[in-house]
Amino acid sequence: MDRTLAGCVILVVEDEPIIALDVVSGLEAAGARVFASRSVADALRVVERDDLTAAVLDHRLSEGDTSELCATLKERNIPFVLYSGLSSIEGACSAGELVRKPAPAKDLVATLIRQLSGNRLS
Repeated sequence: MDRTLAGCVILVVEDEPIIALDVVSGLEAAGARVFASRSVADALRVVERDDLTAAVLDHRLSEGDTSELCATLKERNIPFVLYSGLSSIEGACSAGELVRKPAPAKDLVATLIRQLSGNRLS
């Protein structure tokens, strides 16, 4: 995979370790610097980073859903992808683009590139 996300800082929120590892590896292979989180509370701290470029979120975590996190990302104009088995997302999370699980990492990378076009990747 080429380095199409070079210079990007991406938050990954996923509570399933194997899935998180796959997503993180794919984003890093595309050149991104990745912060991984298994909880909304931890992710909300990372979202405050000034250098955060985008996020990939599982919508349903063992502790609840990521609605609060989606609202914060939307408020800060940080693009995000929902990587979920759900067929649709409502509320604040509907501002993100849905990529249904399972999907190859290249699909997540392509979705992030589309979202970031015109920003840091142009």
